[in-house]
Amino acid sequence: MSHLPILPIFLPMVVGAVLLLLRGSLDFKRGISLLATFAQLPLAAILLLRASEETLIYTLGDWLPPFGIVLVVDRLSALMLLITAVLAFGAMLYALRGDDAAGRNFHPLFQFQLMGITGAFLTGDLFNLFVFFEILLIASYALLLHGAGSARVRAGLHYVLLNLTGSALFLIAVGTLYGVLGTLNMADMAVRVSQLSAADQPLVGAAGMLLLVVFGLKTAVFPLYFWLPRAYSAASAPVAALFAIMTKVGLYSILRVYTLIFGEQAQDLAHMVNDWLWPLALLTLVLGAVGALAAATLTGLIAYLVVLSVGTMLAGLALGTPEALRATLFYLMHSTWITGAFFLLAGVLQRVRGPRFAARLVAGPAVPHPMLLGGIFFLSAMSIVGMPPLSGFIGKLLLLSAAGSGSMAGWLYPVVLGSGLLSLIALSRAGTTLFWRQAEVTAAGEPLDGVRLAAVVILLLASPLLVLFAEPVLAYLDATADQLLQPQSYIDAVLGAAGEINP
Repeated sequence: MSHLPILPIFLPMVVGAVLLLLRGSLDFKRGISLLATFAQLPLAAILLLRASEETLIYTLGDWLPPFGIVLVVDRLSALMLLITAVLAFGAMLYALRGDDAAGRNFHPLFQFQLMGITGAFLTGDLFNLFVFFEILLIASYALLLHGAGSARVRAGLHYVLLNLTGSALFLIAVGTLYGVLGTLNMADMAVRVSQLSAADQPLVGAAGMLLLVVFGLKTAVFPLYFWLPRAYSAASAPVAALFAIMTKVGLYSILRVYTLIFGEQAQDLAHMVNDWLWPLALLTLVLGAVGALAAATLTGLIAYLVVLSVGTMLAGLALGTPEALRATLFYLMHSTWITGAFFLLAGVLQRVRGPRFAARLVAGPAVPHPMLLGGIFFLSAMSIVGMPPLSGFIGKLLLLSAAGSGSMAGWLYPVVLGSGLLSLIALSRAGTTLFWRQAEVTAAGEPLDGVRLAAVVILLLASPLLVLFAEPVLAYLDATADQLLQPQSYIDAVLGAAGEINP
């Protein structure tokens, strides 16, 4: 049995523990952390290639499913690993220039955060999804508070309380499902849900809806998104960039649970959340755009754009067709990397403007290298809004095309295009304020740091690269959508591979 599937979890777990105990220089810790983060890239690439050919199953302790802990690498989980690895490398490269020195144990916490995220994508067990949620949340609590500032403390308190509530609801839902189904292996749960008696269906359905509340809180969907703008805008730049994947963990969980456990085979519970996702997606889109328009800081504006992207992806999930899922996954790749790049760029602008002005959207001192920074800001803004020919445009075009011409398209077109217009207005106003409006004050910012800017560019390059390699990317996403909507292949791989796992 190959041990490759567990390495994306095992590596950050071991490195995080070593860094926590290590009493060496900060530069030494930086080197180890950067190397471990970079190693996630080839691991994710190899798993992506392997998952294109077969679904990989890893049983811990050789306890066969459904009784033991199982990790599953299919097309979707491999894709999420690659997205996380690229984002984490950019955030780590930026943090090495001094942001990691603002508090203690940044690098162990960063690695534990990666462990929780990758574990959530790889686990084939609902209880262990809860466990990995807790790992990434505990690490994120400390990372959010990394550095000084009362704003981070207030945002952190709000963030912790809401997520503790979500964790309690998650545990209640998991306990209820286990009590009825007698298993928490997701493939086995799918089989048992398809065989449920009519008397047990309401209780399982209630637990399924409770999971939607939990995942909706993690995803930041209306009306559970209010924690996100405050938390993301208060976090340091590399932490906010890494947090760009956090909402996608919740989105991944919705996609995994409601296509596998509550998929086509789930009798009366099949697609039980689609009718709820549609109005929530539209409301999240609208309120995200309005929040971006009203934002007083660049980081707050970007945080609301994260909320807007959540609404866009939820709309694709609600449509539920292979074409809509393909569009959703493409937009997920685009929004994660570009949002991460934008948070890092906001950090660069805060430093060159000085602590008095930072990311506030008010007239301040002249920004150094205005052509360079202004050009990067322009490309980031055009990409995140979805202007042609960048990847955001392709993602939105695919989604609108997937909506067809029915009543759902009649709602989706004006909401998506209208929210895009409001976002364009907000970003245009932010750009003109930052680069054109100048106050007669002495500049007190730092010189432009080339490494920080390189981290921004690395993530920003994802947009033109997604366009350049759109054909193979979309081919992979087509196969991923088909695999999700035909969960029997996943079920067979997990429950029917015992002989192959232990020959």
